[in-house]
Amino acid sequence: MTTATSAQLVTGHIGLNVADLDRSVEFYRHALGFEQLAADTDGERRWAFLGADGKLLVTLWQQASGTFSTETPGLHHLSFQVDTLEQVRAIEATLRDLAVTFAHDGVVSHGEGASSGGIFFTDPDGIRLEIYAPTGAESAPAPSGAAPTCGFF
Repeated sequence: MTTATSAQLVTGHIGLNVADLDRSVEFYRHALGFEQLAADTDGERRWAFLGADGKLLVTLWQQASGTFSTETPGLHHLSFQVDTLEQVRAIEATLRDLAVTFAHDGVVSHGEGASSGGIFFTDPDGIRLEIYAPTGAESAPAPSGAAPTCGFF
């Protein structure tokens, strides 16, 4: 397949619809350490841009109601990579202090024999999130066997 450009595409930022902007900003700032880069919290069209080191990573748009659905096409989960399993565990400790709901108990590998792995949890709107490290999870359980842990709900 031929494309119009030879540039390699990388993800720029992820936009999420949320039901309560204040609640979501609070969660992403405290749970994941994001900084608020910009926002409009007045009026009906409320939004916030979150990131790290001045780089935009997540945009939040208050234009949803209810909770995230795993039954409809769309976002499956949002994943963030860190360098080490120790960093994953540090974030896990923060999330436990915030009483976040986890999909698995602690760090799990991405599949049997995989060295990568992490934690899976949901944000206040039920959006499934992942924090993982590319190595170090060889001895962690693989709850889904050979299938990717981040794959099926």
